[in-house]
Amino acid sequence: MTIPKTTSELFTKTFQSVKVPALGFGTFQLKGDICRQAVTEALEIGYRHVDTARMYQNETEVGRGILESSVDRSDIFITSKIGREHLDAEGVLREAQNSLAELQTDYLDLLLIHWPNPAFPLSTTLETMRKLKEKGMVRHLGVSNFPSALLKEAVELAPIFCNQVEYHPLLGQEALLAVAGEHDLMFTAYSPLAQGEVVKHPVLEAIGANHGKSGNQVGLRWLLEQPQVVAIPRSSKPEHIRQNFEVFDFALSEDDKEKIAKLPKEFRQINPGFAPKWD
Repeated sequence: MTIPKTTSELFTKTFQSVKVPALGFGTFQLKGDICRQAVTEALEIGYRHVDTARMYQNETEVGRGILESSVDRSDIFITSKIGREHLDAEGVLREAQNSLAELQTDYLDLLLIHWPNPAFPLSTTLETMRKLKEKGMVRHLGVSNFPSALLKEAVELAPIFCNQVEYHPLLGQEALLAVAGEHDLMFTAYSPLAQGEVVKHPVLEAIGANHGKSGNQVGLRWLLEQPQVVAIPRSSKPEHIRQNFEVFDFALSEDDKEKIAKLPKEFRQINPGFAPKWD
């Protein structure tokens, strides 16, 4: 796909002097051959950022999908996450080693704490992750599902690069975006399409119709036009994987953005019993 010059700056974004592909491919709930094929398809389409996690139980398939693509490992930004039950020093090391083995790679571009867990001292977890970085097993450290107060604490303890949280046009994240801007953090939006709710929303559909785009494409474009934000949509269908990538050839108007800003922003979908108190 040809990226128009007017929007090519959104194809990659720079955080803390590190360039990252702004549109990643999420793999939550993808399993087996469907996962492997979807990852390969995404990379062939043009994605260069792949997101997985230990709890997804699909790192082997993600790794195979990467190897079966025509894209060099060095051109792909790979993120994985350590589950909340394994945040002691031994658990962090073991889980990171398992990720590398299953993904068939020598390093992770980004390793995240998947969910905070007060049963484990954050300082110990982050110190162990820092040692992984020093050994070259991990290039960047981050967190996921951290509210602003806990994110600020993490930033004081370690060189945090990213916070990954649910974010889409129907859920506001002003407090976390402010912290991301202050510390030049990558703000990764998971469930960026609100698990199908975005494409059905009449306001987003109407905006998309003016650009020859879908509500999903409008939602992704809205995220990518925000300075600190990258997005990781997921799909198993090749046509949807491709459509999600076709967001670099148009731009939202100020009127479009005002309409999206007026939408209710309290539609949170990912909220398990162990979740922290959200901002």
